[in-house]
Amino acid sequence: MIIASQLCKTVDSHEGRLHILQDINLRIEAGEAVAIVGASGSGKTTLLSLLAGLDLPSSGSIQLAGEEITSLNEDQRAEVRARYVGFVFQSFQLLPSLTALENVMLPAELKGLEQPRQIAEQFLERVGLAERVRHYPRQLSGGEQQRVAIARAFAGQAPILFADEPTGNLDTHTGAIIIDLLFALNREQGTTLVLVTHEQRLAQRCARQLELSAGRLVKDSAQP
Repeated sequence: MIIASQLCKTVDSHEGRLHILQDINLRIEAGEAVAIVGASGSGKTTLLSLLAGLDLPSSGSIQLAGEEITSLNEDQRAEVRARYVGFVFQSFQLLPSLTALENVMLPAELKGLEQPRQIAEQFLERVGLAERVRHYPRQLSGGEQQRVAIARAFAGQAPILFADEPTGNLDTHTGAIIIDLLFALNREQGTTLVLVTHEQRLAQRCARQLELSAGRLVKDSAQP
């Protein structure tokens, strides 16, 4: 489902060339739940962005759902993302001018799915927000906004879900609820889940952990 080969990312700075990722090789199969872990600055979010086709590596290749996205231009990568990818961000990334229902409907509408409103309503009910469908993001708590974001990610029926620190802006109790919800929906939908986290409790819920250190993949371990 996801294959990265000899992946490198470098940027030029006033201090010289900075190596963010070096020689990353990995394979993630369909249906796996994988956590990308490591210290701050180890390259976790950069790797996630590359695997999702949001950015391009300096060298190396990435296959996403059979498409070699490193050989595509931005418009072509956007088409691949629209077909195969859903996102959950730490900062929620909800559109402030749309209601919860409209935010969740959006990916289903963009994919041309039938009955996007019904799909959105079902997922909002599943995340416990059936009574909040007409509320705007500013009227929702942080936990409620993240639940809307999770509903939106699954409503697009994407086979691959990327999550970047999905509990990073939430308190411990709310974060635990979001973790349970994310994995429950992931099991039900059978998606491939790839997430970045610094929280051990979240990483341990995944079947595999990929540990980065100074831009290198230093450990690829399966949970017992």
